[in-house]
Amino acid sequence: MQIGDRIIDFNLEGIDGSMYTLDNFMEKDIVIIIFYCNHCPYAQAYQDRMIQLQKDYEDDVNIVAINSNDDTQYPEDSLDEMVKRATTYRYNFVYLRDESQQTARKYLAVKTPHIFMFHKGKLVYKGAIDDNWEKPKEVKKEFLRGAIEAAIAGEEIETKETSPVGCSIKWKK
Repeated sequence: MQIGDRIIDFNLEGIDGSMYTLDNFMEKDIVIIIFYCNHCPYAQAYQDRMIQLQKDYEDDVNIVAINSNDDTQYPEDSLDEMVKRATTYRYNFVYLRDESQQTARKYLAVKTPHIFMFHKGKLVYKGAIDDNWEKPKEVKKEFLRGAIEAAIAGEEIETKETSPVGCSIKWKK
């Protein structure tokens, strides 16, 4: 996906057993799709920051985490394990399972986490959450937060693209 591309619809099961499409999230101007998983240490390191972002911007932003990993090779990424993790850590964002991996392929996602932020249905930022996955207190650039702030203020987003940092998506054989 390139900056300016339209958001791509999906039909995925959530950890609550419900099916979700984009229609469930488009009431807010900002929709953030995060390709995510349970087992990746990068994703785990970012989960608290994702929870905080959703909390800080709950009136303006819908964060949607999508797990596309092959759960045969990585059973900790199964839907049952997703439910356990989201419950244990009290996820305040929607967590969906992309069993077919088609959503990840359509978005050209490659990492967990891999961020795609849409404003009014157009891609305005993609890449990493910030510049330090290991040490949250040493973050110097909050790419995603900066993009959210700019979009809410109606300003130009300074950094539109960064390299995603994380584990590769685990594709089915």
